[in-house]
Amino acid sequence: MFVDRDRELAFLERAWASDRAEFLVVYGRRRVGKTALLRQFCLGRSHTFWVASLSSDALLRQSFTQVLWQSTHPDRPDPGFTYATWQRAFEALTDVATVQRHLVVLDEFPYLAHTEASVPSVLQQVWDERLQHTRIVLILCGSQIGMMEQEVLLYRAPLYGRRTGQILLRPLPVSAAPAFFPRYTPVQQLEAYAILGGIPAYLGQFDDREAVLPNIERHILARESMLAMEPLFVLREELREPRNYFAILQAIAQGRTRLNEIAQATGIERQPVSRYLAVLQDLQLVERRVPVTEAHPEKSRKGLYHLRDHFLRFWFRFVLPHTSLLESGQTAPVLQRVAADLPTFLGLVFEEICREWVRDHSAPTPWGFLPTRVGAWWEREAEIDVVAIGEDAVLVGECKWTPRPVGTNVLDDLKRTAYPLIHQGGWARVSYILFARAGFTPAVEARAREEGVLLVGPTHLLAPGGTAR
Repeated sequence: MFVDRDRELAFLERAWASDRAEFLVVYGRRRVGKTALLRQFCLGRSHTFWVASLSSDALLRQSFTQVLWQSTHPDRPDPGFTYATWQRAFEALTDVATVQRHLVVLDEFPYLAHTEASVPSVLQQVWDERLQHTRIVLILCGSQIGMMEQEVLLYRAPLYGRRTGQILLRPLPVSAAPAFFPRYTPVQQLEAYAILGGIPAYLGQFDDREAVLPNIERHILARESMLAMEPLFVLREELREPRNYFAILQAIAQGRTRLNEIAQATGIERQPVSRYLAVLQDLQLVERRVPVTEAHPEKSRKGLYHLRDHFLRFWFRFVLPHTSLLESGQTAPVLQRVAADLPTFLGLVFEEICREWVRDHSAPTPWGFLPTRVGAWWEREAEIDVVAIGEDAVLVGECKWTPRPVGTNVLDDLKRTAYPLIHQGGWARVSYILFARAGFTPAVEARAREEGVLLVGPTHLLAPGGTAR
């Protein structure tokens, strides 16, 4: 299933329409949908789509030769030769793209660079001398974020400065969930998204003809399922020594979010933990959050570490601690533990989904201003789930993942909690917003109309672009 990606496709369309040589980089984590995006873009265009693999240099050159030849000589499928060097192979692209526009995708580029370390430098030379003067659209694609940055994007990379654009493909937003689960209710769609996150391959595993819990047992806890071991493959692809990273991710998933807490839970010294966390942040698996009002976030001592990916958070919290039971096929007792703790887990993810909903809004927003910062706010005795700050305005909100409709008491509590923040901030305009899984009581709806409070339920969160009332 190909869902969303309108913005990325529009970017690629503009690159194609430029009619100049384009050198694009598309990267992102495993299974985020890079290949599906590029295959969609290739439809109806003159193109060569080659996927590298973990193989020998000779076999990779043979494979590239065959794919390039077959895409440009469809009536003569056997080239009868193999390019002797990668320089000659890349130079052959010049002949293909000199007269007509031609799209070339080198997928899983890090595999090629692993096999033959000189490839980035060779490609840089051929681009500088020949390819940049053609009508080619060359796209390098890869899942290993660190490798793609090292070989292509960073200052010391051989290909630095050659790219004309890049796409860091991110997980799908929550508004994509209805396309994957049309039979589910909005609440079930939110539950599935909160568990699986925005990775298309993960979302495609659940079957919406069954409830969420049976899907968890069949498609996550069962040792034969694709998702059962998926985080292991993701991390081993990016990290050379995954053991300590695993321990850190599990500690964060279990609620140890401060640096000292993570060090104590893992038994790793504070300084190495800091280095490991920096790597995990670079890989976009972990993020450091501070209160949204902090003027210098990088220097703040209030930083808390969280897993960015919903499914990794679920897996490290519910699957990894019960590996022995699951390996012996005992999914039922683990599912009971999941069911008991799932509402708490979903409540925390619901807050993140709500913040993303606010962050993703473009003008005109329902609250009347474009935020410069969106996040949460906390101090010793108080916490606010959603805070969006503009130049002279602020939006504060509460998120409730409860089975009962939200009443006026929640709005009153929010205003009371927010008073010190609002007083200190001195904003000219203050708006309030409530997010609720189970909707709102008539009383709070009446107050919302009178006071201009925004009310957002599951249907609004799932709507493309978002709506509020």
